[in-house]
Amino acid sequence: MKKVITLILIPLLLVSLVPSVLAEEKRSLQDELIYYVMIDRFSNVDSKNDYHVDVKDLEAFHGGDFVGIIERLDHIEDLGMTTITLNPIFANADKGYHGYWVEDFYETEEHFGTLEEFKRLVEEAHKRDINVMIDFPLNYVAATHPWVNDPTKSDWLKESEEISTPDMFTKDWLAGLPQINYENEEAAQYIIEAAKWWITETGVDGYRLEGIQLTDKDFLQSFVDSVKETDNEFFVLGEVWFTDPQEIAKYEMTGIDSLTDYASTSNIREAFVKPDVSMTDTIGDIENNIDTYEEPNMVTRLIDSKDMIRFTNQPVALNEHPGPRWRTAVTYLFTTPGIPMLYYGSEIALIGNETPDNRRQMDFRTDPELIEYIGQLTKAREKLPSIAKGDFTLLHESEGFTVFKRQFKEETSIVAINNTSGTKDLVLTGEEIENDKELRGLLAGGLVRSNDQNEYHLVLDREEAEIYVLTEKQGFNFVYGATLLSVLLAFFAFLFLARRRGRNRTGE
Repeated sequence: MKKVITLILIPLLLVSLVPSVLAEEKRSLQDELIYYVMIDRFSNVDSKNDYHVDVKDLEAFHGGDFVGIIERLDHIEDLGMTTITLNPIFANADKGYHGYWVEDFYETEEHFGTLEEFKRLVEEAHKRDINVMIDFPLNYVAATHPWVNDPTKSDWLKESEEISTPDMFTKDWLAGLPQINYENEEAAQYIIEAAKWWITETGVDGYRLEGIQLTDKDFLQSFVDSVKETDNEFFVLGEVWFTDPQEIAKYEMTGIDSLTDYASTSNIREAFVKPDVSMTDTIGDIENNIDTYEEPNMVTRLIDSKDMIRFTNQPVALNEHPGPRWRTAVTYLFTTPGIPMLYYGSEIALIGNETPDNRRQMDFRTDPELIEYIGQLTKAREKLPSIAKGDFTLLHESEGFTVFKRQFKEETSIVAINNTSGTKDLVLTGEEIENDKELRGLLAGGLVRSNDQNEYHLVLDREEAEIYVLTEKQGFNFVYGATLLSVLLAFFAFLFLARRRGRNRTGE
């Protein structure tokens, strides 16, 4: 019996060793896939913290908590997301379900759970190789924050600046809040020390900083320097409420790792709201980013957020099925230069109008088709460094049929997105990609080989997409076939000997 088990294990061991001969690069910031969670609306598991919960009131707490997120980590892992971003977790004023009415920077919001439960969330996420980032609100505190009525801290706060945002945003819930005065060194140091404390106390991996155009740039740079001194791999994502990439790019000097690319969001939504829409403006945004940012692959790009009308509303209003709209849109988002951010509920095409309607409760009982498709996309992106880090070259664009190339080191990927109402085909030549190779599809599994004229003939059904990787032409893989055959033979030998031994025992 031991010999049989050995026969089985040896081939399996050989199979397991095959990937190890390939040089695996450590996951870098460009490889991150961010999933934004509104804690209160995601998953309610711990009923003990359901204080004054009213699920019928969109401006009240609904009961979502840290334990609920822990219970749903498998969902996030199945999506292939590598970083969870949470809205602010700090103690908030009444009805501060969104986390931005902070009353205490050193306490967790009681509706979300305890500090120990948050630590457990970070620990459980790390077991799955998922990072945890939290929104750290630098600009405002609640009107009920103790500083407001403390005469010794009268100059820690200042009158709130007028909030100016792009038309697609809703920020009314921040209007009139006391604003932190960073010209006061004590106030500035307090916020920095609180930020460092959460890193050392909980092991959190990053901060998302909202509306940084309202924050003093000198303070912002000190803040980033301080958190990175605490953890040199700490990730800082900055959100600037502008749609001009030239203005957004000015904040690269602060040391922030990634800036949110709101400049491209509207064009992405318009391009995929229905079929047969030109991608010229959307492709133009990419080319503009390449010319504007020092590291265009490091900008964070999105389709939905907690401050916008849900993307699903737009195709539904046009009597378009949201499934194909989302599939083509997320394919584009996940394969073009930048770090994708997916807002919770997008994977189920959740609907929602202006804030707070765009913060409805997550539903885990829906059709998994889009969830599974996003999982395929993230696997392809993980497998191909060219998708996350590569150069971008447009090969074709015509009224929604778009083909582009991503190249990184020796790897070449081809992405084809047919956002049209008919089947499309395209011939790629040796001038565009290397001759005498083959294109292997990672989504539908298609195979395109170059013909005698060194042409690659792509055919794509309507409202479908494919990610191809350029590889050497392959025949039958004898090593793989022999290994598989040996495993099967060993397995049948094991069954035969087990059955024979059973008969011998019966005879005895």
